[in-house]
Amino acid sequence: MADLIRWEPMGVTSLRQAMDRLFEDSFVRSHGLIPGLRAESPAIDMYQTDKEVVVKASLPGMKAEDVEISVTGDMLTLKGEYREEQEVNEENYFRKEMHFGSFVRALEIPVPVKVDKSEAMFEDGVLTLTMPKTEAVQPKAIKVKTAKAKEAKAAEAKK
Repeated sequence: MADLIRWEPMGVTSLRQAMDRLFEDSFVRSHGLIPGLRAESPAIDMYQTDKEVVVKASLPGMKAEDVEISVTGDMLTLKGEYREEQEVNEENYFRKEMHFGSFVRALEIPVPVKVDKSEAMFEDGVLTLTMPKTEAVQPKAIKVKTAKAKEAKAAEAKK
């Protein structure tokens, strides 16, 4: 059901609406669109193919040695630290939006994987982690046969 919104001529907002917007911008939406994701946490894509689970993390400005990857059970943990390249006095800034500091992201791996066979590549600020699935969860094809083919095979076996 649609909400009714009171019409305000000439875009005039009430004090209550202004306070509501201030509260939402300061506390509710301050961490982005994804609940639980802090602004300095990396954006992550996770998908699967027939044989592996692939995780891609956007880590602009980081170096491979600043990232730590661990798997415990079915939990993948990425840790890292964004470091500020050079020291600039605060009074010299016009705008400062880049975040520096450490982050930790923990994700559940949806299927069993072979951690010891996993590979991690870091290129152009993107970490790509490839984890092969265990044999039990890889899809297996079963060929469909007809009854005539079965009878022909049985007749050939009798010869």
